[in-house]
Amino acid sequence: MRILATDLDRTLLPNGRWPADAGAIPLFNGLTRSNDVRVVYVTGRNLALAEAAIAEYGIRHPHTLIGDVGTSIRHFDAQGWHPDGGWEDHVRRTSPAWDAEGVREAAAAVDGLVEQEREHCGPFKQSYYLRHDHREEVLARVDALVKGRFDEVVIYSFDSQSGKGLLDFLPRSATKQTALEYVARQQGEAKEDVVFCGDSGNDIFPLTAGFAGVLVRNADEQLVAGVRAAAAANPRLKVYFATGDFKGLSGYYTSGVIEGAYHYGVFVDP
Repeated sequence: MRILATDLDRTLLPNGRWPADAGAIPLFNGLTRSNDVRVVYVTGRNLALAEAAIAEYGIRHPHTLIGDVGTSIRHFDAQGWHPDGGWEDHVRRTSPAWDAEGVREAAAAVDGLVEQEREHCGPFKQSYYLRHDHREEVLARVDALVKGRFDEVVIYSFDSQSGKGLLDFLPRSATKQTALEYVARQQGEAKEDVVFCGDSGNDIFPLTAGFAGVLVRNADEQLVAGVRAAAAANPRLKVYFATGDFKGLSGYYTSGVIEGAYHYGVFVDP
């Protein structure tokens, strides 16, 4: 089974300011089944919020949910959800200096950070809100007070729906990229044959890590610029920018995922 991995909000889910194509989600659901595709959702949402999206938008259950910005992995079958205990063991072993409470204490000294609700944090994720127009000075303070102390990565993204900046501290070994690499290894799939679709700042790592990348048409301008720069520096990167005008679809959200999946041959017509 080919792996089609996609972010949820404003990538697969039509919850931004751009118009969505009616019928795109049922088309996606049908194409993934008729083409025998292994579906992986890679999202900042936790399990409860991912289930809420499945119920609200009618997207199918995935085979695997990479949630909490890559810090959790669950698999789904007829019996329901099953946490991947091997992933947690892997993260603890490969990022021994990670300490969520230590990050929390260090970040408390950074003016402009507002801790997210506890349901959005976890043993491998410490997350904050900040004003987007203050991001440069806040990130500079983060670099000075936190960077490098906890074997962490710091990922900034902008939520265009709420207008808030989002900052995640994660173990270096537990990101969207590394979690998808782990799932690909589980399935015996080469990275370059795994398709990943995204739209915003926290998708930069998987889009430039050697997967077959897809940016939906509504992708954030800063992300587009970063991915184009990475592709110019490394011509071996495979990246596709959805443009619309494909099978009557606009290229926004789900339609861009479908367009990219056809581009890489994951979806084919009978």
